[in-house]
Amino acid sequence: MTHAKHLKTELRQLECHFTWELKKEDTDITDLLNRLEENIKINLGGKAGVAQTYNSLAFVKYLLGFPTEALSCLQKSEELTKEHHENDCDKWLIVTYGNLAWLQYHMKSYAECESYLEKLRDIAERFPMEPASAHHEVLGEKAWALFKFSRENYERAKECFRMALELEPNEGEWNAGYAIVLYRTETEPSNPTDSPTIKQLRRAIETKPGDDVLKVLLGLKLATYKKYNEAESLMEKALENSPEDPHVIRYVGKFFRNQGSVERAIALLKRALEKTPNSSFIHHQLALCYNRKKTNLFQTQSLRSKGAEIQRLRNQCICHLEMAITLKPSFIFAMSELALQYGENHHIFKAEELFQTTFQTAEEKKYGSQVVHFHYAQFQQHSKKCESLAIKHYMECLKMDPGTSEGKRSAGSLKSIAERKIGRNPKEAFGILGFIHKEKGEKRQAIECYEKALSYENNEEYLQNLFHLRLSLE
Repeated sequence: MTHAKHLKTELRQLECHFTWELKKEDTDITDLLNRLEENIKINLGGKAGVAQTYNSLAFVKYLLGFPTEALSCLQKSEELTKEHHENDCDKWLIVTYGNLAWLQYHMKSYAECESYLEKLRDIAERFPMEPASAHHEVLGEKAWALFKFSRENYERAKECFRMALELEPNEGEWNAGYAIVLYRTETEPSNPTDSPTIKQLRRAIETKPGDDVLKVLLGLKLATYKKYNEAESLMEKALENSPEDPHVIRYVGKFFRNQGSVERAIALLKRALEKTPNSSFIHHQLALCYNRKKTNLFQTQSLRSKGAEIQRLRNQCICHLEMAITLKPSFIFAMSELALQYGENHHIFKAEELFQTTFQTAEEKKYGSQVVHFHYAQFQQHSKKCESLAIKHYMECLKMDPGTSEGKRSAGSLKSIAERKIGRNPKEAFGILGFIHKEKGEKRQAIECYEKALSYENNEEYLQNLFHLRLSLE
């Protein structure tokens, strides 16, 4: 017992998955397991990348209560690391040996645990001026582990990648990782030249020119700034270079869906799904494609001729969304979209129930609330015909961020509602328009609208908004 206690003290000081505060409750463990296994299956990142993936997979297996499988994963990680780095593998094995020491401790194999601690002591003696936490090899692997485990860890992952790049600026893996985590976390600057993500993606492509996933991510980012020619060129080149890479294919599919080429997007996404059938991402993207086709039908055909086809497309959409949240139970965007589709399908109680679960999940995860408010507003407006609640949730969505797609669409929906109300309820109509202008920072237009609303009837909320707007202009 005393020996085990002594081991625990040393184990706590190691740099590995067991000490990085990777919390099971922060992730969808089944989705994470699927993603890691698929990355190994498609050989993502070559031997070095797969070795790191086995490290993360081992920790997941341990969390799920399969220590023997976890041990097998770590042994594969060690083997692949030695094959890839040959005579220069010591620092690359620090995390693997740390995981092995912890796992053997939990399996009560204290002699084996001690042997891995001895290996780590030997490495530390050969690099006495550098603690394990200061090796770029360790920082980079830690960053990838944090990133893949949960979005709760994105900021920590970003900082680890940044520190790894300070030590090794030309390491392609760390440049790629830093670019990808920036891609996931950046709020949109006003133009592409101000975007740290675009700059870092270009830098990552310089250091890792064969990585076509980086090229498609750059293409998607450029498309948000309407740089469509360069974006499409990047997509076509990436697809030509990596026609069988499911990660490339799915992002190219997303790009073409956004560009309106829905049939091409569906064909690409189906190809990617054949290779990675447990991808919640691809199921979600396919659902969005069928939803786009459904919306297009509404706009192009008569009601009589399109009903059966619209129902067929809605069913396909629902099927893929249900699969997405089966694979990833806290996939907020898919849950919210599915609840909206249930509403369209006249399953009102089922939709309402799922929306409430989604609101709760978004609150727990601290992201996604804006999308849920937008979809819930649509549900109230179109399925439940409750305009007052629709207005309330469009306003909540707009308040969260007027610059996002959902924020802009909420503003558009509120404006349409206000314009319909002008004749029969001008006070409320001008109040809504005043709110839109206020949230978008258009103070003078907001003041003008609130003044018009107050000319019909006094309203305490409008008076307060007017007072603060005037004060801010003085």
